[in-house]
Amino acid sequence: MLASTASSKNESSRGALFAGVIAFVLTLITSHLRSTPYNNYTLLAEAFLHGRVWIDWPGPYIDALAFAGKHYVIEAPLPGVFMMPFVAIFGSAANQTLLAVIMCGVGVGAAWELARRYGVSDDINVWLCAFLLAGTDLLWTAMLGDVWFIAHVFSVAFTLLALVEIAGKRRGWLVALYAVAATESRFTMLVAMPVYAYLLASDPEQPLRLSSAGLRRLGAFCATLVPFAVLWVAYNLARWGVWNDIGYSAWYHQDAMGQPTGSPFRLGYLPMQLTAFFVQFPTVLPAFPWLRPEMLGVALPWTSPALVLAFLARRPTQLVLALWAATLLCAAPNFIYYVDGFSQFGMRHALDFEPFLFALMALAVRDKLPRWGAALIAYSCLVGLWGCWYWNAFLRHGS
Repeated sequence: MLASTASSKNESSRGALFAGVIAFVLTLITSHLRSTPYNNYTLLAEAFLHGRVWIDWPGPYIDALAFAGKHYVIEAPLPGVFMMPFVAIFGSAANQTLLAVIMCGVGVGAAWELARRYGVSDDINVWLCAFLLAGTDLLWTAMLGDVWFIAHVFSVAFTLLALVEIAGKRRGWLVALYAVAATESRFTMLVAMPVYAYLLASDPEQPLRLSSAGLRRLGAFCATLVPFAVLWVAYNLARWGVWNDIGYSAWYHQDAMGQPTGSPFRLGYLPMQLTAFFVQFPTVLPAFPWLRPEMLGVALPWTSPALVLAFLARRPTQLVLALWAATLLCAAPNFIYYVDGFSQFGMRHALDFEPFLFALMALAVRDKLPRWGAALIAYSCLVGLWGCWYWNAFLRHGS
């Protein structure tokens, strides 16, 4: 779509690889390669290797749904699939955090390539990728690697890979694979599927026209989704005995923060989420460290104000509108969910829609990054690094 503005393919690969390796090393150092105690995906991988879908539950510190006498991981299963080789080699001692660190590097490498394909210079790309890594919750989630957090890292990486493919050869089957991988990491990403389908089917020069090539891409996209839909139904039947996923609803009915009936998605939760996403501020302390990020998070205006650069994106109109549609679609479930992410720095649920905002930021600044934009990126990165330091120093400082 916009690849004609880029440099050679070899230079592209080297740039993306270098960005990914740098992100991997920085995340590895920040994580201390500490193995998370919330290793639900290690337990799930162990279950898969033994031919079952229920886990050996070690105790209540592991969030797992009690159902029909067994315990099940309700989160999307793909990170558990990726953990299988590690568990096959190292058993239950496999380090789930290491996989999160690796996928963080993949995500930042994909981000670099996406911005490059949009025509962003290397100098500006450094700023953008630094923001994605440290100015959002990506570094924080990857350095901890907990079950909820590694799912975010996977989702970010595969969403960016899908956008890279759409900005390049636009192979429908490959976009579908990436979209499925993102969805099977964070279920929220399912609602981005129509946007991918539209971008594949439409003509970039004539957005309302469906070309024969576009229809072939759309057909390949839809056909690739079918076997994964079948697998998902089979997985639900194996766990719950029904075709659809009832895990989150059942958890909501058992959770003290939930309710005994109904859906965990309700408009009544919107005011709480709006406060969490846009108002919540750290507690001011009278002595060092002066500020304390509370366990329910810190709002986006205080952690990631550089996201406002996305509002400057104007061209190409079709792509800008599609990216905003994906942003709103993926944000919507999080704004009516019954919890905002619980123990977290920043607002981790924002990682569901921040890949699309990153793409918009790249479109907005590909010609020039304003000084105030660079200042906001620098501030966002400093806050993100502070959050990682605080968590390591006060909350997860054990080796």
